[in-house]
Amino acid sequence: MRDVLAEITGWYAAGRPFGLATVVNTFRSAPRPPGAAMAVSADGEAAGSVSGGCVEGAVYELARTVLESGEPVVQRYGVSDDDAFAVGLTCGGILDVLVEPVGPATFPEFPAVARSIEEREPVAVATVIGGPGRLGARRVVWGDRAAGSLAPGAPHAARLDAAVDDDARGMLAQGLTGARHYGPEGERRRDDLTVFVHAFAPPPRLLVFGAIDFAAAVARVGKFLGYHVTVCDARPVFATAKRFPDADEVVVKWPHKFLGEAEVDERTAICVLTHDPKFDVPLLEVALRTPAGYVGAMGSRRTHDDRLARLREAGLSAGELARLRSPIGLDLGARTPEETAVSIAAELVQLRWGGSGRPLTDTGGRIHADPPAGRRPGG
Repeated sequence: MRDVLAEITGWYAAGRPFGLATVVNTFRSAPRPPGAAMAVSADGEAAGSVSGGCVEGAVYELARTVLESGEPVVQRYGVSDDDAFAVGLTCGGILDVLVEPVGPATFPEFPAVARSIEEREPVAVATVIGGPGRLGARRVVWGDRAAGSLAPGAPHAARLDAAVDDDARGMLAQGLTGARHYGPEGERRRDDLTVFVHAFAPPPRLLVFGAIDFAAAVARVGKFLGYHVTVCDARPVFATAKRFPDADEVVVKWPHKFLGEAEVDERTAICVLTHDPKFDVPLLEVALRTPAGYVGAMGSRRTHDDRLARLREAGLSAGELARLRSPIGLDLGARTPEETAVSIAAELVQLRWGGSGRPLTDTGGRIHADPPAGRRPGG
């Protein structure tokens, strides 16, 4: 929907209802990912694409039909056994498309969703696309609130909505869009109800400084957690894409200069793995004055004490120094680069969701508690 947001926001504001087609599932080599959208206005104007041209004609006609009937439809498109060049995907892929009517009566939350997307406020739209529920039932989930229901009027609605809220916020934190499956009361180990969660949030950034083997492992696990990963080092012989294949980008630049120019927000995590005062002290001086939700530095406790003394000399306050997580990571007894990366990832997850870091067998109450207020990396 992000691709067609400008057009459909104008249509909605002008009172022009439209059919919105969204890819909700793909198989094999489908050309567009889940979340790709195409919109068709009541007067026949079209915007966007769900397949890069293969099935747009059929989707266009289906959207016109849905606008007339007012009833949402999920349609599967794939290669036809009789004619691979009929209404299908010549690439051999398969995709499921949700086509729904959009207007003030069917999607009253749309203006709030559009505003959040434009203002870069994370928001997710969860929609029933299969099972015993009402097709097209919708719930909009923000980090601190939600609207609508996936089972309006049903006695189990609150439990289903709460389960989807938890998952939607987790997907927002990781920048993930896709289908999730539930029982009628939100049971996650059942497959009765299928809900498509369309997450509108840029992936949080993970900035890894120091082109060493530990950085490669941190980049790998960061990518797995849904971060946009950048590795930075001033040494071109070490900072190469070949050495860091999991990073989204590898930057050759003095770390503190790069960070001073980088886009950093409360969802950003900064990992300083340089092990060298001439790199990490100027870098941490910049990092601890950014709004980053996480700033961690690798090193022994002796290194940490020396680093703190140098940062105090540089003029950092006690409050700024209190933000530094050093030695980096949770106490898992990690030794190898991969184990250390897991300990760092565990700390990131703990801070994101406010976990205790204790074994679950030693805790009570809800496993998935409400997210903490304030800044958190990836939140």
